[in-house]
Amino acid sequence: MQTKTPRWGTRGTRRGRTRLARRGRIALIAGGAVVAATAVAVAVPLLLPDDDARPETLTIPEGWRAGQVYKAVDEALRVPAGTTQRAVPEAGLKLPVEAGGNPEGYLFPATYPLSSRSTPASVLSYMVNTANQKYGRGSVTAGADRNAMSVYQTVTIASMIEAEAGSEREMGKVARVIYNRLDQGMPLQMDSTVNYALNRSTLITSDRDTKVDSPYNTYARMGLPPTPIGNPSDEALRAAARPPAGDWLYFVTVKPGDTRFTANYEEHQRNVREFNEVSKRS
Repeated sequence: MQTKTPRWGTRGTRRGRTRLARRGRIALIAGGAVVAATAVAVAVPLLLPDDDARPETLTIPEGWRAGQVYKAVDEALRVPAGTTQRAVPEAGLKLPVEAGGNPEGYLFPATYPLSSRSTPASVLSYMVNTANQKYGRGSVTAGADRNAMSVYQTVTIASMIEAEAGSEREMGKVARVIYNRLDQGMPLQMDSTVNYALNRSTLITSDRDTKVDSPYNTYARMGLPPTPIGNPSDEALRAAARPPAGDWLYFVTVKPGDTRFTANYEEHQRNVREFNEVSKRS
């Protein structure tokens, strides 16, 4: 987190922008064709052709929220803004009962084909069906059972891991922090969930932010948020299903590439103070 008081490390995508996958390659829609781009932690706009022709594919990056997905589908299918979101209730999406009709977390990040017959409902169904195939694998269901979680809760945890971890190698430790805090009856205190409640993405969370009245405020409320906070990657899902052993309870990213995990609160406070000093200089 990144605050002026002892909080957590957090990361996210700037609203309306595409974060390139940390593994480095993601497909961007450009001129109706899929173009491979290589970068790390670089945000670039979602590119769509200027003419009225639909692109042949639509790529949903890892970690995008449902709102970002809806907007991308609207633009790709050349339909009025808000059409895809309004299509959700009548789309017949095969969501778990726990989701309450909300597809957040089940709009799986991937590249999807589009045709002249594609509709918002059909594209959303494709995404949700892909998610169900991924989440129905034995490794995911077995991991959920092993961690005394439902598959839906495991996806929720994976979505937080996706938002909080700065690299794939950190995902397992972030997962272990979440499980350790749940096991010890501690609030999760994840900045990413506060950002979701406030419909934003930022590296700085203030004390005032942590008092927002929302079921997604994991500073004020115990347990997991009511839904996923984004659409997680395979890597985040694996970390959620099989986290490494460890006693970590706190983490903070002091500077890029330097995320510190600890079980000691005093050590965490020192790390946060160092983060604040680095932030003042940047």
